[in-house]
Amino acid sequence: MRRAPAGRRSGGRRPTGRDLVAWVWLAVLLVVVVLVAFSSSGDAPEDVAVATAECTLPATGIELSGEQIANARTIAQVGRDRGLPERAVVIALATAMQESTLRNLDHGDRDSLGLFQQRPSQGWGSPAQVQDPVYAAGIFYDRLVQVPGWDTGRLTEVAQAVQRSGFPELYQRWEGLAAELATATSGGNSSCP
Repeated sequence: MRRAPAGRRSGGRRPTGRDLVAWVWLAVLLVVVVLVAFSSSGDAPEDVAVATAECTLPATGIELSGEQIANARTIAQVGRDRGLPERAVVIALATAMQESTLRNLDHGDRDSLGLFQQRPSQGWGSPAQVQDPVYAAGIFYDRLVQVPGWDTGRLTEVAQAVQRSGFPELYQRWEGLAAELATATSGGNSSCP
């Protein structure tokens, strides 16, 4: 009769990579079930509901998070409060989509920060300032209106004149979304909260 090697039970098998993957998936599934159970019980605070709300823009079909919508609203409102035309808002929104996908980033290329990936070392403001959405939008608009022909020029050229990006042509691809988002943030017909 053959004996099992020390440390192993007879009749057992060694766990395989598949076994490990199965256990990991089981653990992930368990975490998801627990999170869903806890998140669906009780009322969420109002500020949490706003932060997690999503919006699908009808014309483009693009879905934005609550954070992205809130940042878009801030950018648009700063422009409107300054009496700037919708063209300025569209340029600002397209720029922020390209630079950060409307997320207030605490990192970036070199020392770039915030919605517009503005660089404190290049005179945009302090790190705290460029991460403040109201300040960041305001200084963007300040520099935008100094660009000759900003209100009639091609979006990507105007945005590039403000931002001085390494990828100047990429702003243009966001113009349609930015126009739709400008309408959505002005109270236009939208599924956005």
